[in-house]
Amino acid sequence: MRYLKPFEACSGGVALCGIGGQNMSEYQGDDAEYMADEYEMEDVDEEMDDEFRGREMAGSESDVDEYDNSNSKVADTTAAQARSGKDIQGIPWDRLSITREEYRQTRLEQYKNYENIPHSGEGSGKLRNLVWATSKHDVYFMSHFAVIHWSSLTCSKSEILNVSGHVAPSEKHPGSLLEGFSQTQVSTLAVKDKLLVAGGFQGELICKHLDRHGVSFCSRTTYDDNAITNALEIYTSSSGAVHFTASNNDCGVRDFDMEKFQLSKHFRFPWPVNHTSLSPDGKLLIIVGDNPEGMMVDSQTGKTVMPLCGHLDFSFASAWHPDGVTFATGNQDKTCRVWDVRNLSESVAVLKGNLGAIRSIRYSSDGQYMAMAEPADFVHVYDVKNGYEKEQEIDFFGEISGISFSPDTESLFIGVWDRTYGSLLEYGRCRNYSYLDSLM
Repeated sequence: MRYLKPFEACSGGVALCGIGGQNMSEYQGDDAEYMADEYEMEDVDEEMDDEFRGREMAGSESDVDEYDNSNSKVADTTAAQARSGKDIQGIPWDRLSITREEYRQTRLEQYKNYENIPHSGEGSGKLRNLVWATSKHDVYFMSHFAVIHWSSLTCSKSEILNVSGHVAPSEKHPGSLLEGFSQTQVSTLAVKDKLLVAGGFQGELICKHLDRHGVSFCSRTTYDDNAITNALEIYTSSSGAVHFTASNNDCGVRDFDMEKFQLSKHFRFPWPVNHTSLSPDGKLLIIVGDNPEGMMVDSQTGKTVMPLCGHLDFSFASAWHPDGVTFATGNQDKTCRVWDVRNLSESVAVLKGNLGAIRSIRYSSDGQYMAMAEPADFVHVYDVKNGYEKEQEIDFFGEISGISFSPDTESLFIGVWDRTYGSLLEYGRCRNYSYLDSLM
């Protein structure tokens, strides 16, 4: 694998052009218990743990206090500071008794990758797609019980949707639950153009148009005990109507028409569905979940077109290349497989992670790059045009709650959960013709 560096740090650590410890330490604070249940880390170094977690937290009486106290811990890291050698997360390695390299090696040796099928990857966790960029300056993410919008252009944040209390639709549509929901625990998120959809651990769906006041639509996919909404995808149909698909643990995939505000399709499969991806032409769906085999199905009928055989464990992620010919799937066996629709007898490439399951996959809109995220610490960016032979490995410390390319491919955002160094990292695309900026 040859080295590639198409993206460089714009800002991050506990920073995003002005988002500092105060804001980003709150990042997914109330999801801590879910994250902790998913992926366990050994206590690798007592002093390291004290330095990372314990500083300035003495006397904390609650988890809320902990997150609040950590707000003032770490200053922003700018692009210039990152280029000059400062740790992008603001971790003071020079004051620790362990080096970054030593701690990285310890993480690699002791991180636990969960498995459903023994020895598949040497994990079942909650699924996270909680970071979405709608432009190179606009990104949406979860912080506590709120969806936050961050503008790197104005260096400001605003609360878009708060689900800590009672949320009910302000618009009346057939099939919408007018009573709404209370204290929704958000399991997944999708934002595209002017639509935001949040999915919950109890099958809740909350839809909000970003250019309207209030919530537009509320629905519950199922009342089954195993109701978690694993993934959401927003798309525009061939008729121009905005739709979204919801993948659920009750083995269902549901398609909602947001022009009519109603369920338009409901497919059932033999196992819980963790992720679904619609092909660019809208004709095919990739279905992956709690089975080593994935499926390519007809998007109109839900009937299987071809099984996808090759992975060794359960799959968490999928994504189509913009060309509609290739797509990728991510699995707990620590691999991402790339497939070609013209020959699905075997995958055309197998890309390996370092720590655990490949939990999120994104292609840039121009099709040149593919990013895949592990459960923690690593995001890999591949050069698609060169057959995935070149890779940029972005490494940091913390659970990954989502990755997102901006639609113009100029930015890559990475959400990192950590009590002290929780952050939203922004990477900008490297260009070889920056001198042209002076002519514009």
